Amino acid sequence: MLTKPALTPAQRDDLRSFAAMIIPDSAEYKVPGADDPKIQADIVATLGRDTEPVREALDHLARLAGQPLAGLDPARRETVAKEFRNSGGAAAATLIRVVLQCYYRDDRVLRSLGLELRPPFPEGYTLEQGDWSLLDPVKARPAMWRRVP
Repeated sequence: MLTKPALTPAQRDDLRSFAAMIIPDSAEYKVPGADDPKIQADIVATLGRDTEPVREALDHLARLAGQPLAGLDPARRETVAKEFRNSGGAAAATLIRVVLQCYYRDDRVLRSLGLELRPPFPEGYTLEQGDWSLLDPVKARPAMWRRVP
């Protein structure tokens, strides 16, 4: 059985264009932009439950642009992106979150931030002890659930 691709070619082009607007590459910090092919592949491969909202957001962008966003000149693209931020709602927030999460898990970006390229566990990270008394009001609240016999 053939499965439908997560995004159409036009949506992928618009995703790449929009991602580059969110995070452009930086020669100063020696990091790629969010439109980098490796980062784009990660976005598409890990969409999962966010696939539909991302499709909606990309379709909304194309409607605002009157054509695929990728086909616009940079000035018009910027105007459409500003309009999108105001009218995109939850789908726009999902698209932006997906781009950011994939960008900030790229090895090149982590290296530029001075972070180790490893998962947080099993080594873990040391957290400074805080003021546990801040939780006292929460602990003092009555139970908010019904006890099961």
